[in-house]
Amino acid sequence: FPHRLDYVSVCVFLRCINENTLLEGQNVVLVPYNADHVPRYHEWMKSPELQQLTASEPLTLEQEYDMQRSWREDNDKCTFIILDKQRWADTSMEEEQCMVGDVNIFLTNPTDPTLAELEIMIADPSYRGRGIGKEVTRMMMSYGVAKLGVKNFQVKIGLDNQVSIAMFKKLHFQEASVCTVFREVTLEMTVDESVRMRLLETVVLQERDYRQTCTNRHELLS
Repeated sequence: FPHRLDYVSVCVFLRCINENTLLEGQNVVLVPYNADHVPRYHEWMKSPELQQLTASEPLTLEQEYDMQRSWREDNDKCTFIILDKQRWADTSMEEEQCMVGDVNIFLTNPTDPTLAELEIMIADPSYRGRGIGKEVTRMMMSYGVAKLGVKNFQVKIGLDNQVSIAMFKKLHFQEASVCTVFREVTLEMTVDESVRMRLLETVVLQERDYRQTCTNRHELLS
């Protein structure tokens, strides 16, 4: 893939990722957000804590299915469900039992396809503080740089979510602005050549065919 793609080409590629791309990291597997994931996701989002951290309103189960279809079909957004790699490699486990959270990468400016916004949620409290968020963020950044030609990353985080703010600052994101009305901080990172090479050389990331890997998922840890 070229380092720079036009906006339409990137949108088409994001749609393809959403359909059948699996990204394997060291401790996690990122898979497309499917209808089978919705019931567990819906249970997560009943949490007042997650609603506050993600600035979300509670939805009915039917609305959650509608949202899943929308995210899956949006051309400018790609959503992955984060799975515990070791649990998922155990074929006796249903995929929804391996869910940890979700991560999104989406385009925010039709005139600048090199700008991408990241969102990440570690919904299962038992997985917080274990470096999962950092690993997933670096995976998505590496993928965005290598496949989409992203040059600038942006995150918007609620001011009360100090854990996420601290994590992104450790990843060298810089504070760009603070919106007191929405109580939100925007952090940004420009991907220069040193950042690009560091991501591509140090991040553990392998792209696989999702449907094919599902039938042989025990091989991930072999």
